[in-house]
Amino acid sequence: MPTETISISTAAGHELSGSLEMPTGLVRGAALFAHCFTCTKQSKAAIEVTRALAREGIATLRFDFTGLGGSGGEFGRAGFASDVTDLVASAQALCARFGDGLLLIGHSLGGAAVLAAAKMMERGKVAAIATIGAPSDVPHVLHNIKGDLEAIQAEGQGDVTIGGRPFKLSKAFLDRTSKTDLLDDVEKLRVPMMFCHSPTDEIVSVDHASNLFQSAKHPKSFISLAGADHLLTKAPDAVFVAGVISSWASRYLPMKDDWPMPEEGVIVCTGHGKFGTEVHTASHRFVADEPRSYGGDDTGPTPYDLLNAALGTCTAMTMKMYADRKELPLEGVSIHVTHERKHDEDCDHVEAMKEGTQIQALNRAITIMGDDLSEADRAKLIEIADKCPVHKTLEGHLHIHTEEV
Repeated sequence: MPTETISISTAAGHELSGSLEMPTGLVRGAALFAHCFTCTKQSKAAIEVTRALAREGIATLRFDFTGLGGSGGEFGRAGFASDVTDLVASAQALCARFGDGLLLIGHSLGGAAVLAAAKMMERGKVAAIATIGAPSDVPHVLHNIKGDLEAIQAEGQGDVTIGGRPFKLSKAFLDRTSKTDLLDDVEKLRVPMMFCHSPTDEIVSVDHASNLFQSAKHPKSFISLAGADHLLTKAPDAVFVAGVISSWASRYLPMKDDWPMPEEGVIVCTGHGKFGTEVHTASHRFVADEPRSYGGDDTGPTPYDLLNAALGTCTAMTMKMYADRKELPLEGVSIHVTHERKHDEDCDHVEAMKEGTQIQALNRAITIMGDDLSEADRAKLIEIADKCPVHKTLEGHLHIHTEEV
């Protein structure tokens, strides 16, 4: 997906490093992702979830909390309260660009942070909240810190390890982390919430999800991530939760209702990638793109894929319609269409073309399925294939008229 590198300024004077995953096509909403405790915006869950949402048209920001990754400040002095204010600042930046009605997503302690941050945000700024493996009490995270916390309380700071990584924590960090009543915050929120949690999570037990779910008001949902670990280190688990959240969120985000859906033909709108383009028909929409080898993001079929598909699909429909009308025992067809740019090299009617004209061709290989079809039936079906409407259009005298609107 197209990714923008952005910087968010905080009230504490720090710059937060963010990656904004943009949809290839049009933007239908915006989301903010908070990573897990001591993780960064490059965690597997952060990347998979934000890119899955972008594929659904939701611009999604992931960023490093104060003192982590590429963000400024000292993690050991920040604490949970700082994570919350980081989220509020990032949400304000997103609302300024995309409008109100954000989806907030938090992983592990990031889940607790988005729940706390939502309480501090103005009504209407948050459309929905989803958490992944979130604790129901913030002080729970202190159990994952290896070090003499009592000494830090007495002396003001000290060395600890978290997840095998060394940090220097301050007394302020411990105090700020231990003073949050998260369940009270959740009970007061009036937005749709989804709690995703693994029943075998060894870092934050599934009981925490139960506590959060019980405190939340409807509409609320629970998704069991059976077999997943706390950090979603297995790619299929991260992909699964990303898909669930993106589908669930589409029900609550303030989707725009002014997208061009023509009564006839198609409307094509440029998107945010180098080549990404959105195609709208009267009742459908999809994205076209170019492969990465051409500098695209490979988020949709290429223009020539669509040309080949137009001929292939029309051919298949025409053959099936004929077989149904004649009650032929056709079980199906498979059509492989390829585009050939230099057909003039082996074309036997070059002399019929204007000098300098490049002759191109669409090659169509058809597999007809049906053991009870006679040879005459098969020959007739191949004959019918050449009579499909798109085939006639492509081989006819086609004029393209262009005007500026």
